[in-house]
Amino acid sequence: MKKTILVTGARGYIASYVQNLNKEKFNWIRMTREEADFSNPDDVQKFVEAQDFDICFHTAAIAATVACEENPELANKINVESTKRIVDACKKKNAKLVFCSTEQIFNGKENHGPFNEEEEYNAVTVYGQNKIDCEKYIEESGVDAVILRLSWMLGLSFAGVKANPSLVKTVFNAVLYQKPTLFTCNEKRGITYAKYLAEQFDKITELPCGIYNVSSSNDMTTYECACLAARKMGISEENIEKYILPNKERYSDRFRDYRLDNKKIEDMGIKFGDFESGLEDILKDFSLLK
Repeated sequence: MKKTILVTGARGYIASYVQNLNKEKFNWIRMTREEADFSNPDDVQKFVEAQDFDICFHTAAIAATVACEENPELANKINVESTKRIVDACKKKNAKLVFCSTEQIFNGKENHGPFNEEEEYNAVTVYGQNKIDCEKYIEESGVDAVILRLSWMLGLSFAGVKANPSLVKTVFNAVLYQKPTLFTCNEKRGITYAKYLAEQFDKITELPCGIYNVSSSNDMTTYECACLAARKMGISEENIEKYILPNKERYSDRFRDYRLDNKKIEDMGIKFGDFESGLEDILKDFSLLK
């Protein structure tokens, strides 16, 4: 018998991708702004409590750093207070929660990654702190929950799925429109093809309660990743030099490295590989690999 999943932020990139590749595996209840206003936790509670589901896949959030910094009270209502209502409802219904957290909980760290699930978090942004607050509440609540700490999720849009800003798209547009674009030299992040998460989502729902890092491995800076993407697309070294530019100033005061160690989830049979293989797969899927 199919399980029923309530998915919040149902039109978002990750939620859409997961639904697209798992249409037949689960019954889906889509929760968007039309069903409940996440800036009103009472609305969220009322809607969620009225649903009959086995799993809640909670992706809804204000994830834009600038938006959270400019309106921290609104960010707290949407990202934290509404999440708490969902956690409480899941516990009451004895439903499993799959919660999307983020690498950004480590954006205040002085030491370098990759960080495993036991690493002490430290965030210097409102969004990062929001997710820390949610993780703490989930763990203290005793709800059956899988917390997914997501890295930078790589992807391109296709029918029914609208992607977030992407390294591949930014590189492609820089050359296509002959627009010199800066890429950060003082940063290392996990960059993960979102399809890998969507393809293995059924396995993710079966994970034991706990925190899991969802990330491909990567040893390159963002600038080096951009250059590699350009080369894989067949862009000439002359054009790479013209349009894919190193930003040596950004984060020069403190190198940003909040890559995630993926060993725990890969030991459970859920594989995310490395950045280069993910890059090649996305370029193959969208006929951009040269």
